[in-house]
Amino acid sequence: MMRKGNMKRIYLFDFDGTLVDSMPTFGAMMLQILRDYGVSAGDDLIKAITPLGYNGAADYCRTVLSIDATTEEIATRMKADMQEAYEKRIEEKAGVTETLRALKAEGASLNVLTASPHVTLDCCLKRLGLWELFDHVWSCEDFHTTKSDPAIYRAAAKELGCPVSSVIFVDDNLGAVSTAKEAGAIAYGIYDPSSEDMKEEIRAVCNRYLENFSELLAEI
Repeated sequence: MMRKGNMKRIYLFDFDGTLVDSMPTFGAMMLQILRDYGVSAGDDLIKAITPLGYNGAADYCRTVLSIDATTEEIATRMKADMQEAYEKRIEEKAGVTETLRALKAEGASLNVLTASPHVTLDCCLKRLGLWELFDHVWSCEDFHTTKSDPAIYRAAAKELGCPVSSVIFVDDNLGAVSTAKEAGAIAYGIYDPSSEDMKEEIRAVCNRYLENFSELLAEI
């Protein structure tokens, strides 16, 4: 059990930008897809669609940006373009393995909730040697909704067998952190260069802000 307060801590981690340094690759991929469809977009759009998952982002592109393709066609393109990067190139963020192993050794429950699909998520975690550290690895597709929906955090807590108020959710995205807190979770923001311009907004809304992943070691 955890030494601080002798209470088991239950973590729910985002994947992209929290556990792995994938946001530059994801952003470049999405911008290229949009260019191929004749749509001009900037970083603000990438931040908006990141918590939606591939299907949600694809549907946003179809309905809001009026891309002339089906949601399935856009999502399939996104997954295909990112597959090689997750299988071979994307690395963990600094301190992730060491910190997760230390938390696990102290009895914490470690879990993942991400907008990324299993087809890219699972292979990356396994390649990096992180897969076995987690009790559950969830994609938004498992809950048939997105991280912009407060219900997903309550559903994850139900699966974990605890009240949502016991779950520590860690994410680099302002929208996801805000929604998790709205759902009743303990919301931790974490720094990623992709959300640099929203750092102070994230800090203001979350229960705790982490400059780097290793700061979680202070909770042991």
